[in-house]
Amino acid sequence: MKQIEVYADSEINTLETVIVHKPDSGISRISPSKSDELLFDDIVHLPLMRKEHHTFVKVMEAFVKSSGVLEIEDLILETIESNPDMTTELINKVVDHEHLPTAHKDILLGLSPTDLKTVLITGYHPETDHIFFDPIPNLIFTRDIATTVKDHIILTKAAKIARYRENLLTRFVFMGHESFSDVYQHKKLINLNNLDEFPPSKKGEVVSIEGGDLMMLAEDYLLVGCSERTTTHAFHSLKESLFAKNLVKNVVQVKIPNDRFCMHIDTLFTRLDKNKIICYKPIVYDGMSSTIEVHRAEGPTGYYPSIKDFMLEEINPTMEFIFTGHGESPYQEREQWTDGCNLVAVKPGVGITYDRNLKTELALKESGFSILKADEFIRQSDIDHGFTNSLTNTIITIPSSELSRARGGSHCMTCPIKRKSILDA
Repeated sequence: MKQIEVYADSEINTLETVIVHKPDSGISRISPSKSDELLFDDIVHLPLMRKEHHTFVKVMEAFVKSSGVLEIEDLILETIESNPDMTTELINKVVDHEHLPTAHKDILLGLSPTDLKTVLITGYHPETDHIFFDPIPNLIFTRDIATTVKDHIILTKAAKIARYRENLLTRFVFMGHESFSDVYQHKKLINLNNLDEFPPSKKGEVVSIEGGDLMMLAEDYLLVGCSERTTTHAFHSLKESLFAKNLVKNVVQVKIPNDRFCMHIDTLFTRLDKNKIICYKPIVYDGMSSTIEVHRAEGPTGYYPSIKDFMLEEINPTMEFIFTGHGESPYQEREQWTDGCNLVAVKPGVGITYDRNLKTELALKESGFSILKADEFIRQSDIDHGFTNSLTNTIITIPSSELSRARGGSHCMTCPIKRKSILDA
């Protein structure tokens, strides 16, 4: 089987391979009483949510082609079909984690690969109407499961128990799928779940990092948010591993409030091109409740009072900051909550975002971006196959009445595996 190329040294260079997950049937089984426990902010209308996500995927496919948009569900199925020993090991771990009777191991092993894949993701077997365990609705936010740093993949470790099965499935794919065998065999997986390599601190602080807190901001700068989901001990553990492998020269600790509204750094800002980022002004620009430490492989640690100061000093002295909600209250608070800062770049200066943040759209227009609705973009790209190549300074807006209720934007819904190198851009 053809190997999947792995490389990313930026957040903005042309996207070539990305992992996504369409909203699955498990989401339809979330009740209001379960939503907090499962880290899903609301119950949603699944058919419309799927339609919105399908539009999102079609937009990405226009840039990277369908072969470059990988569905995690397909990768799980292919790994089940090709790797029976690892599948048995996975089932043993799931049964233990979900506190199922031992007899359930044989039941799960007896399922067809397709049915087993469905149960592992949704918790439910429709043919027998049997519920084995809770769904994992946050799997649609594939950004959190892994992060590509140069030619390595970091397998993250979720802070919340509701996401543990996502970790199991992610490890299963990257360690067992034939297309990632080169990465695994050449020891280019950094598995934060490996307690021998990443143990708790002497004071008992565990390693927990989610991908929304990891941002390959520039070729030699990996940002790590210390947040509701990522511990300081995890930051230092990962930093030492990256320096030992000589992957980056700077690992930047961004301390942000331990609060649901800013659960990851990508809810506060994302980079759109070399000279522009979109951000939540109070924290990123004004420096409220945040501090920055730049840990270097060589040289003294740098300290900054805000992300803005760090960006201007070390990344780009002409960086322009575009404010979500136009930097005005209450719009900035409302539109940050609905992921106005959470955009994914498909190439420099071209990004995807939700269609609901109108004040943010105004700020983007004033900064020189055109706003193009997804349906119109799809129509034009179907007519003119060179249309995507001609686009510059454009933000494509996708429908979001249901997707936005899950608390994650287009950046959250993508796990980039391959981008063009900065040297090739």
